[in-house]
Amino acid sequence: MTSRYQDIHAAWRSDPFGFWLEAAKGLDWTTPPTTAFDAGAGVYGRWFPDGELNTCHNAVDRHVASGRGEQAAIIHDSPVTGTGRTITYGELLAEVKALALTLTEFGVGKGDRVIVYMPMIPEAIFAMLACARIGAIHSVVFGGFAAKELAARIDDAVPKLILSASCGIEPARKVEYKPLLDKAIELAAHKPDAVILKQRPQLTASLVEGRDFDWEALRGKAMAKLEAGAQSPCVPVKATDPLYVLYTSGTTGKPKGVVRDNGGHAVSLHWSLKNIFDTDAGETFFCASDVGWVVGHCYIVYAPLIRGATSILFEGKPIGTPDAGTYWRVVAEHGAKVLFTAPTAIRGIRKEDPDGEMPKRYDLSKFSALFLAGERADPETIIWAEKALDRPVIDHWWQTESGWPMAANPLGLGLLPIKRGSPTVAMPGFDITILDPMGTPVAANEMGAIAVKLPLPPGALPTLWNADDRFRESYLTEFPGYYSTSDAGFLDEDGYLYVMGRTDDVINVAGHRLSTGEMEEAVGSHPAVAECAVIGMHDDLKGEIPCGFVVLKKGAGLDRREIEADLVRIVREQIGPVAAFRQVLVVDRLPKTRSGKILRRTIKAIVDDKPFDVPATIEDPAALDEIRAIVASR
Repeated sequence: MTSRYQDIHAAWRSDPFGFWLEAAKGLDWTTPPTTAFDAGAGVYGRWFPDGELNTCHNAVDRHVASGRGEQAAIIHDSPVTGTGRTITYGELLAEVKALALTLTEFGVGKGDRVIVYMPMIPEAIFAMLACARIGAIHSVVFGGFAAKELAARIDDAVPKLILSASCGIEPARKVEYKPLLDKAIELAAHKPDAVILKQRPQLTASLVEGRDFDWEALRGKAMAKLEAGAQSPCVPVKATDPLYVLYTSGTTGKPKGVVRDNGGHAVSLHWSLKNIFDTDAGETFFCASDVGWVVGHCYIVYAPLIRGATSILFEGKPIGTPDAGTYWRVVAEHGAKVLFTAPTAIRGIRKEDPDGEMPKRYDLSKFSALFLAGERADPETIIWAEKALDRPVIDHWWQTESGWPMAANPLGLGLLPIKRGSPTVAMPGFDITILDPMGTPVAANEMGAIAVKLPLPPGALPTLWNADDRFRESYLTEFPGYYSTSDAGFLDEDGYLYVMGRTDDVINVAGHRLSTGEMEEAVGSHPAVAECAVIGMHDDLKGEIPCGFVVLKKGAGLDRREIEADLVRIVREQIGPVAAFRQVLVVDRLPKTRSGKILRRTIKAIVDDKPFDVPATIEDPAALDEIRAIVASR
């Protein structure tokens, strides 16, 4: 199949505003936009400024009205609890109406904020959509997040209500949410009016009298009122009104609230699910992320539902629930067309199943492609997955701030030739440029800062919550006229993008600027290595020298010192002696965030003996203790 990418990209280039106005016709609008973009509004302009719509209507009501009421909207697959549930679009509409009615009875209205602090259960999706239905702004905080971090988000968002659950379920433990939530409210200067709590059968939490309310009791009352004729309508909002605020860690310690508007968000996700991920109404999409992250917002909840697809809500882990074949079981059992996960998940599966035997146990006949994003997908991981699955493995690149892929190989338009190690090419709307420190574009294959020419497309953040100046300082000041991604990389002669890491992952070794991502690629090529991280550690003579940390595959069966020597040799051969790569440490596991990103800055702080705060999003704090011990022993 010949790719239509070049034609589509050229159409956007020739008429960017007309391109997005045409894409907007795929949605239901209460007031269709006549203007695509107002350059004089907001910080750098606003999309569809005269349009009005409701995101919940586009994600639920319109599909029921068009006859899709009996189609599955959400499939909840929970290996950690041994349960599953399928929710049709008609059932989803009833649940969302009931919760929206409850919220309005608590005084929540257009523009009010609601924090959602929940595990991977359908009620989390009901909560997001119910807020969207009444024009309220939801802010999802990862379930189990530390009380101090949750308190900071409560004080910044100033929510009227908090929606939560009694616990989250991990493979080896239950995480009690209520004590964390109670402590966060105690710490926060702002106090929400009420907490609505979903009691899970695995653990019952106590309720604070007068403040806390039982989810099921309120649901029952609301359902009865709807049956008696009460209404729970969708409230039209401006396309430029916020749909949600999603917090990402800030360098100052104060979280940054990324704002997502209603109109641009709906248009970009509706367009991207079909054109990038080749998934349409009636098909099944499996995004193995969490609703606490942007990936979960976009590709578990909104994109599949706005498009009319079926979305799999997975409560489990890629390994250990029960084994490294769980993703393939879910794909086969529910007929998923596409799986979207993080490279670290595939590396974990590869570590447990190095020969790729587990996919052979399942019927993957409806499965067409694996998409990877969240951190750099090293070529060795892609090669393993291609061989194990016999399907295209598609790396793509984006950020919380961008809201949808900035660079990808668009399956829905016909795949371009795959170059392993590259997320391929810029998507329409993202004018990606590589800049030197002075802000001048560099030549092909030359490393620099990855920037996007303004304006950003629909779906990207228009600003930070109540912080326009901070938005300018964080993203727009370094390179005037551009959005700074804080990632480093290069474009090759074919326009393929290579993302080599964050700009602070480019280290200076005796005056030579070297990419730790490139070194990780070399280290990862060793057949015994499951995953790795390379950081720059301080050196009095050379400024910085690289230091590698590696996790070995199960049953690698080689002497650790022998492997360390092999890795030093491989980097010397592939990158050269200038890399000065001489330190490699084998560890049992790497410290990561819950979304799977390796905590390279924290590892660097340990190696350089610098103070650091343990990140609130860390998955396994014991992994840091292991690195401390190994570094101290050397």
